[in-house]
Amino acid sequence: MKIAFLTLGCKLNYAETSTYERGFKAAGLEVVPWSEKADIYLVNTCSVTAVSDRKSRNLVRRVHRMNPGALVVVTGCSAELRRAEIEAIEGVSRVFGADEKALVVPETLKAAGLAAGFDSARGCRGFAIRGGDADDSSCRHAEQSCRGLAIRGTSAPAEAAPVFAAYSTGERTRSFLKVQDGCDNFCAYCTVPYARGRSRNVPIAECVENARKIAAEGVKEIVLTGVNTGDFGRTTGESFLDLLKALNEVPGIERYRISSIEPNLLGEETIDWIASGTKFQPHFHIPLQTGSDELLSRMGRKYDTALFAGKLEYIRSRMETPGSPKVFFGIDLMVGLPGETEELFRRSLGFLEGIRPAFIHVFPYSRRPGTPAAAMPDQVPEAEKHRRVAVVEELCVRLHAEFVEANRGVREKVLFESTDRDGFMEGYTGNYIRVSRSFDPSLVGQLVEVVL
Repeated sequence: MKIAFLTLGCKLNYAETSTYERGFKAAGLEVVPWSEKADIYLVNTCSVTAVSDRKSRNLVRRVHRMNPGALVVVTGCSAELRRAEIEAIEGVSRVFGADEKALVVPETLKAAGLAAGFDSARGCRGFAIRGGDADDSSCRHAEQSCRGLAIRGTSAPAEAAPVFAAYSTGERTRSFLKVQDGCDNFCAYCTVPYARGRSRNVPIAECVENARKIAAEGVKEIVLTGVNTGDFGRTTGESFLDLLKALNEVPGIERYRISSIEPNLLGEETIDWIASGTKFQPHFHIPLQTGSDELLSRMGRKYDTALFAGKLEYIRSRMETPGSPKVFFGIDLMVGLPGETEELFRRSLGFLEGIRPAFIHVFPYSRRPGTPAAAMPDQVPEAEKHRRVAVVEELCVRLHAEFVEANRGVREKVLFESTDRDGFMEGYTGNYIRVSRSFDPSLVGQLVEVVL
């Protein structure tokens, strides 16, 4: 029996899909490209924007048209938030919400008539349900409210919802390790607490065990992933710093990156420890969302621009010395939030010019039904949002070029990847500068010192 996977969205989705793939392989299924005719299609959806929701639904319809007789299984954020809509799509066999992720493999095998290795209480071949058994009847189409505002047709998992441990495999250079899921912040524009549930984490011991499995595959670099990674420990009472220290001791893993962390959750003690000479790289992905204090407050963010700028300044002071690599800061920015006037947009641009990140991941605000921001006045026209995106993208190109130039002449190590691109191979430095050289298969997966 053949199975194909389609994944939309974030690194977390990618790690989860990879974990499903290992489970189906262990059950004897053959994994094929989704463009081939498969017996089962698993679509891991995204709901970060209205466009993501639409793409998710279109992919589900497309695979059904490719093979009307196949089982079509859908999970992910859009499956949680738009469950009734997706269940109504012709050909959909089963939808798994946020608190059912550990059931994807065993329940799909059961539906396909493949019961070997199936244990409904424990999942399939080690796919244990963390934190309790998922309940199919759990408020699937219930109304859940935050701040008195109902989100209709969604199912926000309970605080004790299970956490599904996951990590990616298949690449020779890096793996994405899920350490945390969910969020308790309920920012005004965001549906993540409804799509992924409340903040919860994988125990440190299990994170370390999964890191050891990754190392056994010959992978040298791990990227820690989560919805609100710095909130690690919410369900186990452990600390984020203790997690980093434990992972730092795993033999075989030579580099770690933290994929995303809120500025107010990245403490000075953690920064000091990273700067003391660890496997964690001078690379931070920190969401800003807007450089306007007025909008940060209105959207319910937990920091202001002064805290944000101070955090970057502190990291640079602890990790940068003359002749050393500059710290790479990747910044998330949302333009066109309700009430973002031209003046406030220009204020964001000025703030970015001041903090000088190496990269800006910019996207237009997407109005999500049921969220507080969707009901706010002064919504920005779509055309204006896209104009502002283009302005920020131009700024990003310039700031990234300046960051690369500031690192010229610095010695750094590059982890080269296996892809042969017309006789060349590429890889990233510790501070996330992409480097190219002539292809040499002996260097694949190796850390090679270069002068930038």
